[in-house]
Amino acid sequence: MKIISYNVNGIRAALKKGFIDWLEAANPDVVCIQETKAHKEQLDLELFEQAGYKHHYWFSAEKKGYSSVAILSKHEPNHVEYGTGIESMDFEGRNLRIDFNDFSVMSLYLPSGTNDARLEFKLNYMAEFQEYVNNLKKEIPNIIICGDYNICHEEIDIHNPKMKGVSGFLPEEREWIGNFIDSGFIDSFRYLNKEPHNYSWWSYRANARNNNKGWRIDYHMVSEPMKDRIKRAYILPKAKHSDHCPIVVEIE
Repeated sequence: MKIISYNVNGIRAALKKGFIDWLEAANPDVVCIQETKAHKEQLDLELFEQAGYKHHYWFSAEKKGYSSVAILSKHEPNHVEYGTGIESMDFEGRNLRIDFNDFSVMSLYLPSGTNDARLEFKLNYMAEFQEYVNNLKKEIPNIIICGDYNICHEEIDIHNPKMKGVSGFLPEEREWIGNFIDSGFIDSFRYLNKEPHNYSWWSYRANARNNNKGWRIDYHMVSEPMKDRIKRAYILPKAKHSDHCPIVVEIE
C-alpha cells in the first residue's frame, strides 16, 4: 500500500496548480492532506472521486480558511475517527484517522509556534497528543501517523543547524519528537535514508527552494509493530503545489 502525506497549504490553491493531474499520476492508495484551509462544502468533491478516491473524509477547523486535514482513500475503511475527542485540540481540525482491518492511518497537522502564544499552544498540544497516542496504541498497535509535525528532529533535517532559536528547531521541540519516536515509532524516511539535504518544506523567501535551503518537518511515523512492513520511504520535491512537497511510504 502506497501512502502519501502532503501539506498542500490550501487545497483550493493546489487544485489550480494541477493537484488532480499530479494525484492521478502518483496514484497512491491513501493520501493524508494537511492545511486544506477549506470546508468540504467549499469544494467540488467530484474531482477527487473522478480521480479514483471515492472515499474521502474532511475534518475542518471551526474558523474558515484555516488549518484542517483530510484523507483520500481508494479503499473503504472500517471506521473514520474525526479528531481526538480533546476539545482544546479539535477546534482547529488537526487530526483525522481511518481504520482498516490490520492497521490505521492518521493525518496530523501539528501547530506551528510562530509567536509566544502559539508556541505555548503547540507545546501543550504536543503533550496532549503524546498522551492520546499512548492510549490509542493500546487499542490500535498498528498505526501510521502521517503529516506535518512542524519540527525538525536532527541537524541533518535542516539546512542550517545553527537556527536553534527558531520554532520548529527548538531544543524542547526536538526533545519531544525524539521522545515520541522512542515511545514506539519509526521515522520511516530516516529509517531507510541516511543521506543529508532531503527536505519537505522550504520558505517562500530568498529563493530557498531552488537553493534547497529546506527543513524536513513532514513524517510518516510508523508504529514499531509494523517495522518489517516498511518497504520504501521517499520524498517528492518536484511536486510544487505548495511550500511543502509530498512524502511517501510504501507498506506491505
